[in-house]
Amino acid sequence: MNSHTLMTPGEQEIKENIIVDGEAEIHENNLHEKDEEMPVEVETMMGYSFPVKLSDGKELKAIGLRKKSVLGLSFRIYSFGIYVDNRKLMDVVNSKTLENPAKATKEMYKMVIDDPAGISVKMIILISNLTMNMVRKNFNDGIGAAIWKLGGKNNELTKRIMGEATNDVKLTPGSEIEVTCLPGNVLETKVHGKVVSKLESEILCRAFVYLYLGDDPFDKVAKEKFGTCLLHSSK
Repeated sequence: MNSHTLMTPGEQEIKENIIVDGEAEIHENNLHEKDEEMPVEVETMMGYSFPVKLSDGKELKAIGLRKKSVLGLSFRIYSFGIYVDNRKLMDVVNSKTLENPAKATKEMYKMVIDDPAGISVKMIILISNLTMNMVRKNFNDGIGAAIWKLGGKNNELTKRIMGEATNDVKLTPGSEIEVTCLPGNVLETKVHGKVVSKLESEILCRAFVYLYLGDDPFDKVAKEKFGTCLLHSSK
């Protein structure tokens, strides 16, 4: 965008709400101290680290970056790590007889999307001036579109994601959000380590995982990295 291009007040507000605050300083703003004894993997673009294993035993399989385009500009919204229950993943991948492909197939990704229990996504916010309403709307729009792509209908449950988190909750660069697909088709969301919603819905869980492993994932490289672990989990 030309620096002299005029924007309406509304467009200017959108841009200001997602401007990254000192990306050079983001590396120092990770609010959660990491266990020194737990190895980590670093998301190289922004420098945030993700533990290779969560406290519940889930293991890190891929890390990536969520970007979004606004007014022709691309902004980095959050870094993310995809965690999986290894035993559950092996059971899912080996539930059908598959040939030994050189790379993960669409069918393999679909098997995980259709049976997503045991998957967690940890997100680390990269931008400033972010409100819970903005986060909630982003989730509603993204998951709502994924539900439609999976053949479902508009699901009112999307509006309840992070339902207990109000705008009083401060989200700054380094803030963490964690979403987990629990057994029984329950989608659990935590903000700053606190559970803010638990919603039971099969299509909701599938749609959330579809955002990362579906046909148009948030980060294609992260999806491919996850695909590598699918191959290792197969017979």
